Amino acid sequence: MSTSSTSSTSSTSENETAHALGASRTLWELIERRAALTPDAPVLVQAAADPADDRTLTFGQLRDRCERVAAGLYEMGVRPGTVVAWQLPTRIETALLSFALARIGAVQSPVIPFYRDREVGFALRESKAEFFAVPGVWRGFDHTEMAHRLGARGVFEAYAYDDLPDADPSVLPPPPADGTSVRWIYWTSGTTSDPKGVLHTDRSLIAGGSCLAHALHLKVSDIGSMAFPFAHIAGPDYTVMLLLYGFPAVMFEQFALPAALDGYRRHGVTVAGGSTAFYSMFLAEQRKLPAGEKVIPTLRLLAGGGAPKPPEVYHAVVREMGCQLTHGYGMTEVPMITMGAPDDTPENLATTEGLPPEGMQIRVTDAEGKEVPAGADGEVRLRGEAVCQGYLDPRQSTEVFDADGFLITGDLGHVKPTGHLVLTGRAKDVIIRKGENISAKEIEDLLHQHPAVGDAAVIGLPDAERGERVCAVIEQRGAPGELTLGSITAYLRGEGLSTFKLPEQLEVVEALPRNETLRKVLKYKLRERFAEG
Repeated sequence: MSTSSTSSTSSTSENETAHALGASRTLWELIERRAALTPDAPVLVQAAADPADDRTLTFGQLRDRCERVAAGLYEMGVRPGTVVAWQLPTRIETALLSFALARIGAVQSPVIPFYRDREVGFALRESKAEFFAVPGVWRGFDHTEMAHRLGARGVFEAYAYDDLPDADPSVLPPPPADGTSVRWIYWTSGTTSDPKGVLHTDRSLIAGGSCLAHALHLKVSDIGSMAFPFAHIAGPDYTVMLLLYGFPAVMFEQFALPAALDGYRRHGVTVAGGSTAFYSMFLAEQRKLPAGEKVIPTLRLLAGGGAPKPPEVYHAVVREMGCQLTHGYGMTEVPMITMGAPDDTPENLATTEGLPPEGMQIRVTDAEGKEVPAGADGEVRLRGEAVCQGYLDPRQSTEVFDADGFLITGDLGHVKPTGHLVLTGRAKDVIIRKGENISAKEIEDLLHQHPAVGDAAVIGLPDAERGERVCAVIEQRGAPGELTLGSITAYLRGEGLSTFKLPEQLEVVEALPRNETLRKVLKYKLRERFAEG
């Protein structure tokens, strides 16, 4: 009885502390407040291939080292408002650089590490970045050479601990106090051929991370994991969660199973996930083991979002892995919109995206923006503190916010009487593969330049492992057999398209289906035809 009471009191105290910290004005204030509370508690653990090379950073070390890195950046010329782009893998050094920039009050533009010339060049040009941090040669690709090839300014490497700039923090000005100024530019391909720069503030990121943290009912005894790109909007989302509840996460520079499993096991990870693709990969490893043996013995919760979750995946995880699965809904524009909670009903966890946090307003409308009756399907629109400030291109902001300030998501769904959100489709023509948005138009525009392609449509097809796979459907102009999946992917690589966007399925047709009025390609017919391909 005494133990239970103590545990309950401790949990209540942790929750109260987390909610109090969530009121921090800036990310740097949040870091300082957490470091003052638990300076010696671990926050980041780098899992290496050789356990002897694992590294750990405490909350106190995070604060102190970030100040020194910030001072080094300041001496390089980085000032409040200076735009700094960085394209770095999921490493302790990446977190140090990012939060050092937050200490200065710089504007930072994270770029996913597997983006190449097309996307990186666009991000650098549009953001007008004055500095660009890269990992050097990483996974066989020379990012430094690419940066110089693109004419980037202020290029420096920041992969290893000793690469980071270092100086006496006494040179620094006071930390920023305003959490509502735009200090983050995240990139999303959306539904157009070029990426869109999404503008965030410290407060919008704290609000998104708070939604995730409070929904999952976390404890200081938990051990999380980051196996996704830290440059993704999920990076600050997850880090805010660590800062609020004071527990650590294991960082994986490269998520590949079964190789990464040893890191999960030796560090006793209790909370893992990322997206539907991650759930499927863990399930595949679980199914290799004898009955009664768990793939990660300490795991109690899989959590994630970023891609549709079939109900059967939820049931398979609970049944076969012996842990809970909670799934949420977020996007680059709104890092966390709704999230499932571990103590919710199996029905809600399997079939909905969870509940919104306090302050997140969800409006479901028809195409003209009029609210539809309760429970009816419509377009999902959002308003709240976690919503971005718009886009780098003001014209795009005008198009995406309605007259009442609601963000038009392009996603379709309805809200249950319980408040749970159910997504039923997407109005936007965007493919979500392993949690990453892929613009169909970008690929189509490149395919139309191929001399053997008469016309092309790119669609997303359901895939148990990836969420969706990319399928290119082509009307062939040249001789039969001239176009193959191999030749098409080689061509797209040559045009600078990132590997994760490459089609995984090719269908050559005599004619694309079109409507009788505007001759618009009927993609839903293609999805119906090739879904089982």
